[in-house]
Amino acid sequence: MSSSTIKNYNIPLNEICYNEQGLVPAIAQDYLDGTVLMMAWMNKDSLQKTIETGEAWYWSRSRQQLWHKGATSGHIQKVQSLRYDCDSDALLVTIEQIGDIACHTGERSCFHQVDESKNKKAPPADTLTEVYRVIRDRQAYPSETSYTCSLLAGGDNKILKKIGEESAEVVMACKDDDSKAIASEVADLLYHTLVALAYHNVDIRDVYRQLQSRR
Repeated sequence: MSSSTIKNYNIPLNEICYNEQGLVPAIAQDYLDGTVLMMAWMNKDSLQKTIETGEAWYWSRSRQQLWHKGATSGHIQKVQSLRYDCDSDALLVTIEQIGDIACHTGERSCFHQVDESKNKKAPPADTLTEVYRVIRDRQAYPSETSYTCSLLAGGDNKILKKIGEESAEVVMACKDDDSKAIASEVADLLYHTLVALAYHNVDIRDVYRQLQSRR
């Protein structure tokens, strides 16, 4: 979405329910895979600048000033859409995160820590992205008992043969008008296609970008 579209986005600035400090929480979410990247605060001025520029502006409570996200680091957030919740007291900002880093620690998301252990892990995203991550993990750390690893070890000959087989299964399930079988066979086809992506080092986000560009 271009900045001109954001300028025309109908966010009722005067109807947003700001708190006593004149602030409203804003969740930044990746526009491609839905990953929650960060939470910050906006006030009326920062929300207005976000709408006008098409880039995320927040209110820094520590510095008590407007904060253009990424102005120093270069990791700006290009806004794709703005939404507010049913009580008008929280904002959802879907963004394209330039540099793929939203957190000041250098992580993609501020929500990279896990309770108790504090181990850094990738924040949850959509199901296909999660499955792709598992496939990539199998690729990096092979296991003799892993079906995914056996596919990757077999290369195109094995992977493409399975894609062909699963495609035929999808066709047959559709011909039989069997909804459960269709769902199952499409899931198999998607999985094997993700294995092909990993084998050829194609990021699933590149696929998302292609789909997004065709909307």
